[in-house]
Amino acid sequence: MEVKDQNLVGGSLQISTDVIAKIARLAALEVDGVREVKACPYSMKSLLGRLATPKPVEVTLQDEVAEITVNVTIAYGARIPVLSEKVQQNVKASVQNMTSITVSRVNVVITGVGVEMPDGEE
Repeated sequence: MEVKDQNLVGGSLQISTDVIAKIARLAALEVDGVREVKACPYSMKSLLGRLATPKPVEVTLQDEVAEITVNVTIAYGARIPVLSEKVQQNVKASVQNMTSITVSRVNVVITGVGVEMPDGEE
């Protein structure tokens, strides 16, 4: 799906949802405490027999308004409500500033907790 803007002088603009997802992913990774943006390998869809590869960032566009779901792994010890709010704010601001697309919601799904291991240990 793409957002199209026909009001440009001398041409048109199309923004792919993949581009919006990439912006959202990078914005989420900017937040201190986010280890990675990664989908849970066992989604409800896959458990119900529908073979759909889960995406780390889902973007739904309706009437040129985006709803974004970001799946993140967080650092152990991070305060989840505070971190989630920062992710929501940063993703919304980044997508709206770069694309001029209104973001109605940013859903944050915590898919794991990452523990930083000392060098040489696994």
